[in-house]
Amino acid sequence: MLLSLRIFIFAFFGSALLVSADTRLNVLFIAVDDLNDWVGHLGGHPQSKTPNIDRLARTGVTFSKAYCSAPLCNPSRVSLLTGIEPSKSGVYGNGERFRQKLPKAVTLMQHFRTYGYAVKGGGKIFHGANRPGDLASWDFYFKAPRTKYEYKRPANLPASAWAPWGPLDNDDKEMFDSKVVNWAISELEKPHKKPFFLACGFTKPHLPWHVPRKYFDMHPLDKIVLPETLINDREDLPVFGKKLAREVHDVSGPRNFAEHGEDHNMILKYNQWYRAVQSYLATISFVDFHVGRLLKALKESEHADNTIIVLWGDHGWHLGEKQHWRKHALWETTTRTTLIISAPEQSAKNKLCQSPVSLIDLYPTIVQLCNLPVRNGLDGQSIVPLLQNPNRKWDRPVLTTFGKGNHAVRTKRWRYIRYHDGGEELYDHDADPKEWTNLAKLSRYSSLIERLRKTIPK
Repeated sequence: MLLSLRIFIFAFFGSALLVSADTRLNVLFIAVDDLNDWVGHLGGHPQSKTPNIDRLARTGVTFSKAYCSAPLCNPSRVSLLTGIEPSKSGVYGNGERFRQKLPKAVTLMQHFRTYGYAVKGGGKIFHGANRPGDLASWDFYFKAPRTKYEYKRPANLPASAWAPWGPLDNDDKEMFDSKVVNWAISELEKPHKKPFFLACGFTKPHLPWHVPRKYFDMHPLDKIVLPETLINDREDLPVFGKKLAREVHDVSGPRNFAEHGEDHNMILKYNQWYRAVQSYLATISFVDFHVGRLLKALKESEHADNTIIVLWGDHGWHLGEKQHWRKHALWETTTRTTLIISAPEQSAKNKLCQSPVSLIDLYPTIVQLCNLPVRNGLDGQSIVPLLQNPNRKWDRPVLTTFGKGNHAVRTKRWRYIRYHDGGEELYDHDADPKEWTNLAKLSRYSSLIERLRKTIPK
């Protein structure tokens, strides 16, 4: 009798839900590859120029302490899109196919499809540009045609120098990300009978940092400011921490990400630091311009007032801090990224939330914002309460994992890192926001370390 009643209730209210589908909120899901905090309103770099991303921030809440679950594309995106931590899924590297590890996982997009949404994507959402990554997650996935880029490497730069950056003589219309945005704009311009979940994934500012020359002109080379660094910053690192800062390996296998040896030494040897910073800033400005096109199209569409916008980067990026480059580590610069949520009538406006949150929290958050049934078994926690009141108390620590047995725990004040070999790092962000002084060996912090250690998976 009870089972029959449940079936009746689901059939009645489920069909009612579909009938009223046009009143449900849409989702514009914007993924930006390798974007750290170098956006204007976060102040990660004094010369960043991101007026469109900053304008989006004024319509919602920016999480100034947003962290990835893994500082590597594939495990970061898999954890976000499945709601399952790397330490539980076993997805640690870029070479792993998540369906082999998680055959029964229901992705965020699948959950929306189940409840009547039209789910479409393009660009880079899962790991790999121009590939859907998981056929079950999409009703449609757009594949953009590729154009050959016209790049002239400086004549005085040896072929052995690691320098995958510099201006292109291409137009914006020839850029892959621009083509994906064109497609997304065409979707926003259409009327939709069903609510939509539209994912637009940027491949930039992932390497190589090649974008049209006009974006480099926005950041003159002779004016570039380098990140503030400490020359002996590696000295107090444990053995594995030093290894990550020097020659980095994909922790799931033998492939070496630092193909030219130690990146920072190469940068200094060939005088590339200023060019690299200029190129990263230029590539972010390129992304910002096309984010602006996308947001303008939404604003001018019939969907402007009932669409949630979520913009996120998949992890941070080093440009010489700790004499380290790229990601592949567990420090603040590697794990912190940009996260903005703008939800009509459900989020505060033009607010900065200082509480640490994880990208793994996005799955339950977006589900709640769209009033869909809660999905059990997710490792994240909805941050809707912080959207409504960014200053409320929030004591949940954030976990980041890089390979089996290597974890970082971030609270509002502390970052604690423990490696698989027992090496430890501890940083006090109230006194040391750049993580220059490792406190882990000081006995007066032993009780704090013991408490933070309990947060780490066994």
